[in-house]
Amino acid sequence: MALHWPTFFTRLGSAIVFSAIMMIGLLWNEWAFFALSALIQILCLREYFRLLPKIFPELKLPAWMHTATQIFGFTMLALLAFSDIQQQTTLFPALLFVPVLLLLAGGLSEKNYLPAVIKSLTALFYITLPMLLFFELRTISIIIPLALVLMIWMNDTMAYLVGSFIGKTPFSKISPKKTWEGTVGGALLTVVGAAVWGYFSPYYRIGDWMFLALCAAIAGTAGDLFESKLKRMADVKDSGTMMPGHGGALDRFDSLLVTVPFAFCYAYVFMPPVPLEFF
Repeated sequence: MALHWPTFFTRLGSAIVFSAIMMIGLLWNEWAFFALSALIQILCLREYFRLLPKIFPELKLPAWMHTATQIFGFTMLALLAFSDIQQQTTLFPALLFVPVLLLLAGGLSEKNYLPAVIKSLTALFYITLPMLLFFELRTISIIIPLALVLMIWMNDTMAYLVGSFIGKTPFSKISPKKTWEGTVGGALLTVVGAAVWGYFSPYYRIGDWMFLALCAAIAGTAGDLFESKLKRMADVKDSGTMMPGHGGALDRFDSLLVTVPFAFCYAYVFMPPVPLEFF
């Protein structure tokens, strides 16, 4: 697979602008991080609900269901960000019933009711839950979500470059452009990069960073393939047009959505909180 230079420079230019926005959101303060997390969640949910009718044309989902899911996800994130532990414990169980209650009141037919519930809950588990955990990673240390995003970017970039120059063996029918050489090369370079960072970093152990890098490489690739499968089922090239050369929000954050739950579980158990502010 030869490197297509115009595509590469288009992707590079939009990635630079996108990276600057991401860095401001990740590093500025808690409000900026909340705004970034909420924006990612809203954009991904919007694109996900645009894909569903193309994947399941027989299922007519009412527009209010999309809006209700968006409001529910935003409320959960705001509650997590700006309420104390006691308030979270009291309100979270009640909020979990909101999507079901809205569906019960929506007058959906018996044929559409169960699929609608399943697809609504799928959106919450696929997009909302990872973004809640992503925000929670900041409470452990601001450097963890930052490093995780950089590792995912590194894995994507290295896999693309290695695959472009030496890739020959197709990795999956779901994503024909991926090769085994690129996938393995991207993963190895990401883990090595994390080890180098861990060696010089005063925060956490080398093994911690290498494990997070492994999550970014393996779970991130799985997330990319999952989203590619959704697009194939919907018969679309990109989930949206947010970034020239990169597609939509789901195209950009598909790896992050699947990586975060695994990274959070590891960080929560093995990486103690480290206060760290850049600004």
